[in-house]
Amino acid sequence: MPLALALVVMVSSGVTAFSLVSVKDEIQIGEAAQKEVRAKTPELTDKAVTSYIRSLGRRLVAHAEGPEYPYSFSVANYRDINAFALPGGPVWVNRGAIQAAQNEAQLAGVMGHEIAHVANRHSAEQLTKGMGAQLGLGVLGALLGGDRSLGAQAARLGAQIGASAGMMKFSRDHEREADEKGMTYMSRAGYDVRGMAEFMEILREQQGRDPSSVERFFASHPAPAERITRLEREAARLKQGGRRDSPDFQSVKRRLARLPPAKPMPKG
Repeated sequence: MPLALALVVMVSSGVTAFSLVSVKDEIQIGEAAQKEVRAKTPELTDKAVTSYIRSLGRRLVAHAEGPEYPYSFSVANYRDINAFALPGGPVWVNRGAIQAAQNEAQLAGVMGHEIAHVANRHSAEQLTKGMGAQLGLGVLGALLGGDRSLGAQAARLGAQIGASAGMMKFSRDHEREADEKGMTYMSRAGYDVRGMAEFMEILREQQGRDPSSVERFFASHPAPAERITRLEREAARLKQGGRRDSPDFQSVKRRLARLPPAKPMPKG
């Protein structure tokens, strides 16, 4: 099989041992996507809350591997329980996810999972699959011929895909790796890793009480029932104990409760 054709087969079949998206391009794609998300999303600007979320995010990132991405952490003023990561570093957490968590370890599990998507370049792999299908043999041939404009072409197309990255649906393997790696980052940062599975239990209970509040989460993440047993097994393998809560987290919870209620995420 010709090498160019083999590369197309690899991307279309989900095998992404190589990437059409460099780390630099990935960061640029994320910056473009971040601007679009900010333009459409009501961002919570309460300094105490945003400072806390950024601090928690930095604590977890300090123990993540991978490229040195310019991570950023933002809070969407939505009541829905959700969180997502954009290519190259931006991480968003809905206000509803913070309020649903009962302790800091549970929130660290949510954020650790999203950080793991970034650190392990899951967006780059998904973008490569999409670009492989759209760019086809012509651009892959340019890749083999050393066309130096390929990175720019990939970045332009990636920016189009990146515009909807907030709802990017990762593969089951990516989600599994994000759970495992996120739990590892939690452990290294000194958190009780059981928090991740506990938050999945909260989601499962919330699904029964108020399905609309977790609808967006289930649109881009596996259902909790598929993850809880595996997370509990992984937690038993890692170091037990660790930080479960903090006065800062409970202070943020009380502060959010005093703010005007958040609105639900728009449909579609």
